[in-house]
Amino acid sequence: MSTPAVLITGGTSGIGKATAELLHERGYRVMVTGRDPETLAAAREELPAEVVVVEADARSVSDADRVAAEIRARFGGLTALFLNAGITRGAPVEAVDEATFDDVFAVNARGQFFTLQKTLPLLADGASVVFTVGIGVTRGLAGGSVTAASRGALLAMVPSLAVELAPRRIRVNAVSPGAVDTPIWTKSGMPPELVAQVTEATTARIPFGRFGTAREVAETVAFLTSDAAGYITGQNIVVGGGIGVSA
Repeated sequence: MSTPAVLITGGTSGIGKATAELLHERGYRVMVTGRDPETLAAAREELPAEVVVVEADARSVSDADRVAAEIRARFGGLTALFLNAGITRGAPVEAVDEATFDDVFAVNARGQFFTLQKTLPLLADGASVVFTVGIGVTRGLAGGSVTAASRGALLAMVPSLAVELAPRRIRVNAVSPGAVDTPIWTKSGMPPELVAQVTEATTARIPFGRFGTAREVAETVAFLTSDAAGYITGQNIVVGGGIGVSA
């Protein structure tokens, strides 16, 4: 495939959108998906005109089929797949109901797995697959158990997928953002005062003393999709400003 092509799920805001902008700058044909009407409209307005913005629900296998068909029609295939769609629902154990639990897993784990499955025939040999995981999988956060478990399921898949897809030289890795200034915080379901408390407490634990930016995570994703990372597979790269390094 002469011109690289990438699909970014959850690509209409935050890290996904920043990655779409960066990879477009670097010559990729880019398709992003999202389901929120507001972020879809903003992405169509703010992303370069060449970036294809598709409405798709990460929970829907039929939507994954439709996205795969759209990729085949527009690009013919893919050289990179960034499985970034995800939701956060912060709540203590006793406050989590079945609907919330199922919805988080449907988006964060089930949806990303089946998007990979449906697009796998379109991935070129030597392609790159990157999952967004997050440091919550390995760093405790009160109220984060369900989100961490759903993202942890992705991290558990990475080594096995890396081995399974190695005969096609398809690399499978994960990127784990630390505290990053994206809209996911305001969409977490936590009241504003709790978000402020968590933000302050988290910043105090980061050696760099600040939240990261979506562009900084996008740079890591761009590295993993590039030939420079051609011998890296089955890994998880933390982009967190050193959080967890010091006591």
